[in-house]
Amino acid sequence: MASGADPIRVTKESIRVPEPAASSAAFPADLASTGPAPAGAVGVSPPARGRLVRPRADGRTVAAIFAGGALGTLARAALAEAFPHAATAWPWPTFAVNIVAAFLLGYFVTRLQERLPLSTYRRPLLGTGVCGGLSTFSTMEVEILKMLSAHAYGLAAGYAAASIAAGYAAIHLATAMVRRVRVRR
Repeated sequence: MASGADPIRVTKESIRVPEPAASSAAFPADLASTGPAPAGAVGVSPPARGRLVRPRADGRTVAAIFAGGALGTLARAALAEAFPHAATAWPWPTFAVNIVAAFLLGYFVTRLQERLPLSTYRRPLLGTGVCGGLSTFSTMEVEILKMLSAHAYGLAAGYAAASIAAGYAAIHLATAMVRRVRVRR
């Protein structure tokens, strides 16, 4: 705390929590067939059984996710086939692919959200599709299980910890890189 600064004191009087309106509900009104809650209703209840309006998937968004996922999955599978490894060895292809996917996800999400005009299909294509297909948590789990069955406990623990730590570091690095670049106006 800086010298001379007064500590912040929080009291009941300093925090106001608004009372919920009588018509508030946990579900949007257009999803419930019963309409708004009656006056004086206490608590929140789900909509009555009846017709629910389900969200509709945009076909072009699904196509963008599918195309990006196919590209990411093909790239990951090609690397895994090109560089096989034993159960007691460090799985470099999966490790590298997961770190690259984490870096790309941090880059794409930050750049698309903060630097470029909004687009309907860029984030599903690049974030969900390419990065989702490229990264492979399930393969990492299978590799860890193989290491454990081969009694390589230290390797399994190190691989899991390094994957998580390096993934977070890659996301942080990519986000910091995007935010350092000046935006032309």
